[in-house]
Amino acid sequence: MSEETAWTAEYDRTSETLRWLRDKRRGHRSKRNRDLGVIGYSLVLLAGGYGTTFVYRFAQRLEHVAAHGDVLEAIRRALPAGLVLLALCLAVIAARDALWRGPVIVPGPVAAWLLSQPVDRTRVLRPYFRLTAGLAVAGGVLCALAGGVLLRLTGLSSLGTGLAACLPAGLCLPLLAVVLALQVERRTSLGVRVRTWTPYAVLLLVVLVAQTGWAATGHRLPVLEQVELWSGPWGWAAQPVVHAAGGSASGWPVAVTLLVVLTAAAALYAHAVSATVPTRQLRARAATATTVASVMWSVELRAAKLAVSEALGHNGHASRRGLPMPRSKYLVVMWRDAVALWRAPGRVGGAALWTAAAAAIAGLAASLDGGSRVAAVVMALVLGYLAVGRLAESARLEADDLRRSSWSPFRFATLMLHHAIVPAVLGAVLACLAAVPFALNGAAWALLLMPVCALPFAAASVVAAVRGPVRSELLFIGIPTPFGDLSFFVFLFWYAAPLLISVTTLRFALEAVLTHGAGVGALACMVLVALALTAVLLLGASHLAKKLRRH
Repeated sequence: MSEETAWTAEYDRTSETLRWLRDKRRGHRSKRNRDLGVIGYSLVLLAGGYGTTFVYRFAQRLEHVAAHGDVLEAIRRALPAGLVLLALCLAVIAARDALWRGPVIVPGPVAAWLLSQPVDRTRVLRPYFRLTAGLAVAGGVLCALAGGVLLRLTGLSSLGTGLAACLPAGLCLPLLAVVLALQVERRTSLGVRVRTWTPYAVLLLVVLVAQTGWAATGHRLPVLEQVELWSGPWGWAAQPVVHAAGGSASGWPVAVTLLVVLTAAAALYAHAVSATVPTRQLRARAATATTVASVMWSVELRAAKLAVSEALGHNGHASRRGLPMPRSKYLVVMWRDAVALWRAPGRVGGAALWTAAAAAIAGLAASLDGGSRVAAVVMALVLGYLAVGRLAESARLEADDLRRSSWSPFRFATLMLHHAIVPAVLGAVLACLAAVPFALNGAAWALLLMPVCALPFAAASVVAAVRGPVRSELLFIGIPTPFGDLSFFVFLFWYAAPLLISVTTLRFALEAVLTHGAGVGALACMVLVALALTAVLLLGASHLAKKLRRH
């Protein structure tokens, strides 16, 4: 029964079909529920065993930090822009998620077979929408509880007041996000707009991050904050929290009323139209979700990422922009990598954002000491690795399917080494630009140290690309200890080895510079360490590429 054919009660076989499916699925559902029960039990044990200690220490640390008046005032000043930032992040995530999944996500058999039968689509699809909305609200309530506890721990409000202030946002914002996602799922044209507007939305979020940090340091923009708090549901939801924390939001009852009315109207409308999602959209999303679920069970994270990226990146037309072709064969790999990035500017933009975040945290690390500085340096290096890794997609694509390298005039191992050049150069350029503010503030050595970190990160990205299929057997090798089986951590080390090796080595080298000063000897040592690490990683990449080619 096609989408265009009007459903009538004369052909209704919904009750019989659903009853037959329930009977056929009873055994499968019982097995699935048992599996989910085991997974849930395991997660509870992990959270209870490893999470409670962390949460307790985090709460103690937060209370200790918030006891200082300056920190408390900084948090209060940052709340208006910070809460609007979180709400807009939720909206962007919901819209992007709807491009490959959406709130009405049905199993493959339902999309492929059931919807083509003479059944009432409303009775088939609305339960999936209600399930998604219910899960979203449950997650929002948990976040509201966490927000109330954080307000209590920081001393901004009492527990009851904090919970009451966070509850409107926890109930309404998830529902509005589900409604937004449903509209993106229903309308193909809106999905194209989401893909087009995402870079601008990310820039807006970056501006809000800067405003939040600026406000925390005492440079508030009260007029802009009031505009943001009244500009839409993202600001309405923040007003009761700002008021509870002692901020300026005297009109919060009106804002909450507007938020509740808008949420109720949007939820009722979404429930009414939830059965109008086109079947072709449901089938495409069911196929993507099935692929992601299957490869996630086998820990093939790369395959899951490719499936999601394909769904997120399809906009109906491909860029044909190019660069002049070189005459030398030794430049052809770099030319192809540059053209690939030229045609996918989002990768360069993402790398620039990661680099900017790494530079911001590096600036914070320079003002800290002890364990806090070590943690900040490690975080900055991890973000730098992610930035350069965004530029090395060509190497990963060639390693995913070795047949793609048949065009190359080089051996596969040499080809992979060439793929490290463009990420290293472009990553160094971005790092150099990010180091300019440091140089203007008297730390000219950042113009050398930050770009040189891009070299080992590019080599590590190539190592990660050619390490071969995921070795899921490491999860079951069995290493019993008094603290549990360490097989999972062995697998994590194998998976994150390029990141761990590069970040750990550079962390010790940078720590020496920060501790003993940026003298000529310390800078030379840092450069030599980075170059030696790059050489070792490239040798490892060559060896792994040869091994991958043989298999």
